[in-house]
Amino acid sequence: MTEEYYQDEELNEAEENSPELYERHRFVADKGQGALRVDRFLSNMLGNSVSRTRIQEAAQAGYIKVNHCSVKSNHKIKPLDVVTVSLDYPQDDFTVFAENIPVNIAYEDDDILLIDKQPGLCVHPAVGNRSGTLLNALAYYFRDSANFDANNPKIGLVHRIDKDTSGLLLIAKTEFAKSNLGQQFFDKTTERTYNALVWGVVKEDSGTITGNIARDTKDRQSFRIYTEEENPAAKYAITHYRVLQRFEYVTLVECKLETGRTHQIRVHFQSIGHSLFNDAKYGGAEIVKGNLFAKYKQFVLNCFEVCPRQALHAKTLGFIHPTKQEWMQFDSELPEDFQALLEKWKNYSKG
Repeated sequence: MTEEYYQDEELNEAEENSPELYERHRFVADKGQGALRVDRFLSNMLGNSVSRTRIQEAAQAGYIKVNHCSVKSNHKIKPLDVVTVSLDYPQDDFTVFAENIPVNIAYEDDDILLIDKQPGLCVHPAVGNRSGTLLNALAYYFRDSANFDANNPKIGLVHRIDKDTSGLLLIAKTEFAKSNLGQQFFDKTTERTYNALVWGVVKEDSGTITGNIARDTKDRQSFRIYTEEENPAAKYAITHYRVLQRFEYVTLVECKLETGRTHQIRVHFQSIGHSLFNDAKYGGAEIVKGNLFAKYKQFVLNCFEVCPRQALHAKTLGFIHPTKQEWMQFDSELPEDFQALLEKWKNYSKG
């Protein structure tokens, strides 16, 4: 038996302690498995942690699959069938209230809303952080809509990005849209790229970083790479990258995620000696590369002030529209702080 949880690459400190968007489970029926309703099979495997009603609701929503095909709750499983189930988490124990927070709308229709999130905006309320988030902003944006309820877990956020990561974020306006899009993210059929400025000159023009990621046992707010022997529960992660531009002591890279682990890009690049620029959690908020001259130190400090966050931007997002069944591709311009940071390094490298 294995368990899978979908979350996007980035979560901020508060969000790391909040519920994920979906709970995923994967089971393989034994060789001697007799014919059994899939809802009974899952109920037996999941025990008292999940109610039968919740399992049947998942089947109605198309969230239960046998050998990659959606099935009804009365479907009979056979030996060696691969059964996966995606479960919505129960509604949070606090109410999301409307707040007039500006958001940048990149696209909207009857089914979806695409946000170009500004840096510094938390996505989801959590303990100690129950206001000033994107969900509060959405509650206000849809305040006159009878169909959108920011407190309904069956609509809304399809994925998340970190508070200090800017860029594209997808919102589902209907239950069907969230079900459909959530499955696309889980099946890894979406296409996402990030732009990141990392410390050091990356030598290879392109490459792939792999490593099993899990929460750091010595620092619960961070993640790290483990070998399978060190931590069998660590999740395999794959990041593809290509160099966009090299400067004197930093490199601009494009990252394409094959998996979506928490802090994946940040952890992977730290593991190869190229921490993200100004990433305090993973060693990038200090002078990692360069000289010790006072003038250079001041230049780097000025760069930190220009872009006071990890230099990471969710640049592109591609997916199949849930009802039109058409491929949609979006691109987000780098925000002003990221552009200003690149300009400073460009000028420094020339000088």
